[in-house]
Amino acid sequence: MAKRIKAPPAKRPEAVLPGFISPQLATLKTKPPSGAPWIHEIKYDGYRVQLHIDGDTRKAFTRNGHNWVERFSAIAGAFNIPGQAIVDGEVVVIHEERTNFSELQADLGRGDQDRLIYFAFDLLWLDGQDLRKMSQLARKGLLKELIDGNNLKEPIFYSEHHEGDGQELFEAASRLNYEGIVSKRVDAPYRSDRVEAWHKIKTVQR
Repeated sequence: MAKRIKAPPAKRPEAVLPGFISPQLATLKTKPPSGAPWIHEIKYDGYRVQLHIDGDTRKAFTRNGHNWVERFSAIAGAFNIPGQAIVDGEVVVIHEERTNFSELQADLGRGDQDRLIYFAFDLLWLDGQDLRKMSQLARKGLLKELIDGNNLKEPIFYSEHHEGDGQELFEAASRLNYEGIVSKRVDAPYRSDRVEAWHKIKTVQR
């Protein structure tokens, strides 16, 4: 009787990268929260951009789902990683030591990308895995590993966060004339909506 030859395992099909994911939005508050459930980041004054990396393919979606990859080609090209990822972040121009939306608009109007910087603050998808149900802190940890592990440099930056009392970071942002801060619950998943898990606190209240 002939020996049965075991068939090789079926090759796992490559996951299809999702299309544009509507962004999670922060709820405006007058005071930052405090305590262990929260982390706090500087609020950047720029364009919200969702980077889609799929092998050699790059897309850069605005908050409203428009693919502006040609306008942000330098940033998209600099996010040089193997595999797949969907990264949430903000494109900015730094002028006089803080982000400046007017300068950003002027550079984009001229087609000038030399000063564009991307602050990555969330990771929604990685190599076939949807990360949106993971906690905020877990997603940020994977994002930092992705950036550091692939030795990504300027114009790509990981958006650092402050733990605990948000008032301390808010006061520092006020002294430096920054726009404000965003406070995020460490245990919250990512939802395509305006949520209470993200608070935005502006230094100039209107």
